[in-house]
Amino acid sequence: MPMKEAYFTRENILGKSKEMLSDLNGLRRERPLVQEQAALLVLDLQRYFLQEASHAFVPSAGAIVGGINRLIRAFTCHRRPVIATRHVNTPQDAGRMSVWWRELLTAENPLSRLIDELDGDDALCLDKSQYDAFHNTPLMEMLTERDVKQVVICGVMTHLCCETTARSAFMRGFDVFFAVDGTATYNEAFHRAALLNLSHGFAAPVLIEDIIAGLQP
Repeated sequence: MPMKEAYFTRENILGKSKEMLSDLNGLRRERPLVQEQAALLVLDLQRYFLQEASHAFVPSAGAIVGGINRLIRAFTCHRRPVIATRHVNTPQDAGRMSVWWRELLTAENPLSRLIDELDGDDALCLDKSQYDAFHNTPLMEMLTERDVKQVVICGVMTHLCCETTARSAFMRGFDVFFAVDGTATYNEAFHRAALLNLSHGFAAPVLIEDIIAGLQP
């Protein structure tokens, strides 16, 4: 299994995502998206993960940006919350990150910035220090005060921050929708494993086009 591969490209992402969904047919649980209850979580679309010069570059991440921008525009148009996270660490808050990974991504590092291509000018921004976007952040309060009961998760990486946040949202009582073609990670095996595990007990895997169609005109 290659550690990194461009399993998603702009040309194949929709077809491959449909194939991944088809492989989950026995596990998928269809749930209606309720516009008045939904929020969009865009996780960690930072230069650190999308610039080729970075050792943390995710080869498939560029292919998901266009779809995520469509999601952001749809949620903004319907006046639903869009929350964009940024992963940053200090030696004090890194915990096991300082042992597990090669380096800590600090707020001062230019690679910690969200990518310029992200259509997130109206998004609420949130810094986090662990895979779980709820851990030691005000995310729960931000969602509760806006009467959010459903979250749509997209961003990077599928099997780390996105999957962990999806599980955490489920445990906090949210309906979780996980964008198959709106998440990316280092390789297809990691991506498929996350979808398999989440669809069995935590989240509904969905396509971006179906999320947008579920929002009322």
